[in-house]
Amino acid sequence: MPTPSLAALPIRRLTLRDLTACADLSEDRGWPREEHKWSFLLTAGKGFGIDDPQGGLVAACVVTEYGIWGRPDLGAIGMVLVAERHARQGVGRRLMRHVVSSMEPTPLTLHATPYGRPLYEELGFKVTGRAEMLSGRFTPGGPESGVLTRAATAEDLPSILRLDEEVFGTDRTPLITRLPAFADQLRVAEEDGRIIGYTAAWPNMDTHVVGPLIARDTETAKALIASLAAGTDRPLRTDIDVRHEELLAWAKARGLASVAFNSVMTYGIPDLPGDWTRRFAPLTVAAG
Repeated sequence: MPTPSLAALPIRRLTLRDLTACADLSEDRGWPREEHKWSFLLTAGKGFGIDDPQGGLVAACVVTEYGIWGRPDLGAIGMVLVAERHARQGVGRRLMRHVVSSMEPTPLTLHATPYGRPLYEELGFKVTGRAEMLSGRFTPGGPESGVLTRAATAEDLPSILRLDEEVFGTDRTPLITRLPAFADQLRVAEEDGRIIGYTAAWPNMDTHVVGPLIARDTETAKALIASLAAGTDRPLRTDIDVRHEELLAWAKARGLASVAFNSVMTYGIPDLPGDWTRRFAPLTVAAG
């Protein structure tokens, strides 16, 4: 039997049964396997992929939808990967065209590496911002913060969801309600009995990723990061909106080093909804 051409291979929905194949694809491209993150995204979002007749996946990506069930008002695209042996043959373009078409008329967003950005621009995505990835061992120090932080409880979830929707600009209930099981730490900042920020630290290979990070101001964001760092012996990793210059400078002074920059891009909307001044870091760049 002749091997079908890449253009003839069908695009299908991925499920948790494809977890190992997705992790293998990550490894094939030199990324960490990130099985914990893949499992989260395949459960909370929609996976799309192309099977390789020789085994494994030719390509994959995940879309996470936000807003009303069945009528999302924003979709985040992430984990766009093409196997090395099939790279530069138009597979990624075909998969992305399929995803964009299947999501119409929902506005879309994604974090693009410098390598992927030209393809997304070709498809109509516009750069609306940038995020800086930081990683390293956090070193405590500096003046004592007056912001009170504590571990979140089940009773905090309604308040966290209200704050998240207000700041993010759309309802993320299916994602945020998975945080207690997904993250190793979930913490809130509080003032006069009112939650003014929250964050989580979730395990990814040998690091703890800080995200989401939503806070009333920079001092609150600092206190939340410091409280997470106190609860782990792993290096921290996070992706901070470059407009938060004070937080970036503080994090670098505390031992986190710059790793890379990604472009924040949108399709169908001029900018992301919500309040960027209180949105410091995403849960993961793959889900916005």
